[in-house]
Amino acid sequence: MTNQNRTPLAKISVFGITHLQQQNPIMIAWWSAVFPGFGHYLLHQYFRATLLTLSEVFTNTFAHINEAMVFSFCGKFEQAKSVLEPKWVFGYLIIYLIAMWDSYRSAVYQNKLCQLAYLENPPIPRIELTPLEIQYLEKKSPLVAAIYSLFFPGLGQLYNHRFGLGFYAMFWWWLYLILSRFHESLLYLLLGNIHDAKTILHPHWLLFMPSVLGGAMYHAYIVAIEHNKLYRMSQRQLLTKRYGCARLRIFQ
Repeated sequence: MTNQNRTPLAKISVFGITHLQQQNPIMIAWWSAVFPGFGHYLLHQYFRATLLTLSEVFTNTFAHINEAMVFSFCGKFEQAKSVLEPKWVFGYLIIYLIAMWDSYRSAVYQNKLCQLAYLENPPIPRIELTPLEIQYLEKKSPLVAAIYSLFFPGLGQLYNHRFGLGFYAMFWWWLYLILSRFHESLLYLLLGNIHDAKTILHPHWLLFMPSVLGGAMYHAYIVAIEHNKLYRMSQRQLLTKRYGCARLRIFQ
């Protein structure tokens, strides 16, 4: 079988490393439930994932989903019902459920492709030189990747050489911070002004932030682990190619 006919396991491009990996379909669907598009990011389907995250922000904003959730958490169910915009809510629910199912279905099929790629053992690229970027496989620390994203979502993706997704996440995190007024609220809280710290917050934008923070940390952590696996596989392929036919045998 020629290399061209093998199922590729990984590809290095100017945007980073895209690869097949074994995923838990239930976990992928769960992240799609947390924030539509996050499950697809874990599947390396970046274009559709980005469109889904944009759809989540805009439709959620027009339907007032987050505001209704806040009122529901506070037991104000009548206010929760009155704030919702029905013409946006139905579309939001359809996209939300389909995104979950599509990510689950894609994860199941990608697991089959990944198993096939492991059996065929295609060559794994180690480095890609382009006029804009130098991308390469290297050993990474999953914990460092997660901590970077904890400090500021997107930095963990930059650590993993996924710069497009990294700057996209950083842009939206800045936007959430500005619109939710989280930093101002935190400053009031540190100064002991609890009343102003609560009243200055914008709940709609604040409610996006835990999902984004958790998703960025999880994605950075998992991708770093998978890059380490690819690195070891690439090293094994290189050593097998170079020394596989050697007469020297260390172990008899």
